[in-house]
Amino acid sequence: MPACKFCEIVKKKTKDYIVWENKKFIAFLDAHPAKSGHCLLIPKKHIDYFFDMENDLYFDLFRTAKKLERPLREAMHAKRIGISVVGFSVLHAHLHMIPLTGSNQMFNPIHHKTAPEKMRKVQNRLASYFKTVR
Repeated sequence: MPACKFCEIVKKKTKDYIVWENKKFIAFLDAHPAKSGHCLLIPKKHIDYFFDMENDLYFDLFRTAKKLERPLREAMHAKRIGISVVGFSVLHAHLHMIPLTGSNQMFNPIHHKTAPEKMRKVQNRLASYFKTVR
């Protein structure tokens, strides 16, 4: 069974663009973002299916997303932050947090590979906005 990509990020064994973390969760930039600043928020504990999370962890994940929403929105000059749960590309529960500037951006996004230098720039910007979130 191949190693979980997200568990490798949690263990800091792979190149990644981490923007925030605490004891339970970690947020990092999506490798193929729908919009600049598109983050994934995941539990550090490996859970394959989002709805298999224990209630406490599930509700803590959404409380954490709410804490990250305002700094993400401000950092990316977004009007709103969209959230999405899909769960087929990587079998580790994750919540997409996507900065939006207008309608229909969640449903018809163009996912693209972003240059490493741009990813680092966004990573540094978000990390500076997230540094006070506990």
